[in-house]
Amino acid sequence: MKISAYVDDILTSFESGGAFLTSKDAQGKVNVMTIGWGTVGTVWGRPFFLVLVRKSRHTFDCMNVGENFTVSVPKGTMKKELAFCGSRSGRDHDKIRGCGMTLIKGKRVDVPVISGCHRYVECAIRAKKQLERGDILSPDILSAFYPRDDHHMVFFGEILAIYSEEDTER
Repeated sequence: MKISAYVDDILTSFESGGAFLTSKDAQGKVNVMTIGWGTVGTVWGRPFFLVLVRKSRHTFDCMNVGENFTVSVPKGTMKKELAFCGSRSGRDHDKIRGCGMTLIKGKRVDVPVISGCHRYVECAIRAKKQLERGDILSPDILSAFYPRDDHHMVFFGEILAIYSEEDTER
């Protein structure tokens, strides 16, 4: 699994509209949310994708009961879908149907990826950390991103599979 070939595309997606974070709720219903923050790196000698999700998001509830998540990275496309999934809650909307997206079964996890994307990452949640006011040492980050103390939970997803769009067609 050659992760370095994919990292630039993943991180660039955060600057150009985001990527899709897909999870499942307690009943097994698929939920998708747009993410604009995250990072890929090595933790405990293994490849990881770290994502941040606020408690107020429906995805937070899904991630808390789930064992896996996927990230689907569009390449300069799907702007409307990213905007839709970033501005509506999965509690109130079936975003997949609303956007006319097609799901593809995950290769290593039970959470699907979004068809038509350029890169895919499948992860197993191995740890999570709820950020608190005292964890963030930079006052400018606190004032800019947490004026209401609605801190993110950081989910540590071990990367089990990473592949490109072409690999889904095989």
